[in-house]
Amino acid sequence: MSPRPKLVEDAALLAGTARVIERLGPARLTLADVAKEVGLAPPTLVQRFGSKRGLLLAVARQGAGGVREEFARIRAAHRSPLAALAGVAECMAQMARTPEALANGLAFFQIDISDPEFHRLALAHARQFRAELRAMLDEAVRAGELRPCATARLANAVQGLIGGSMMNWAIHREGKAGAWIAADLETLLRPLRTRQAIKRRRS
Repeated sequence: MSPRPKLVEDAALLAGTARVIERLGPARLTLADVAKEVGLAPPTLVQRFGSKRGLLLAVARQGAGGVREEFARIRAAHRSPLAALAGVAECMAQMARTPEALANGLAFFQIDISDPEFHRLALAHARQFRAELRAMLDEAVRAGELRPCATARLANAVQGLIGGSMMNWAIHREGKAGAWIAADLETLLRPLRTRQAIKRRRS
């Protein structure tokens, strides 16, 4: 006899969990909250993930494993490497739809840096994210959008800028997080843009 099909796939469960984390944070979240979000009974979540910790680890594992695919999706949607880089920043800004949502995301980050099992996944995510940023910057150099530069160091700076800019926005709360990050990113990249890229951007 073949196993019964899942009524809700794991990807949908994890997406629902992420929405609950955004609203409540990982500490306040309960399996009952997630079950209500996705339309399942709490015991089903226990059967799938074992515990709340297991569910949160699954969310972290999905994030660590999906970086390359997300970068590929963003790159395919933009005409140039630097336009795609701006798309990455805009995607990250979705974590800061509201200051409260960002605060709940940072609560998950506290777990990432204090719990060894979560930290291994966070480190894998961060390293892959930085590698994908560098590949995008290398492509921008080859395309003549950026002058030749130390793209490894620049990728590290871009990665730090995105996170820091979101937190700075949450304090100042001026405009939207996406616009705030975009302005900071342009400040960082403008001295490295080629004249051709600047003219193309203005036009």
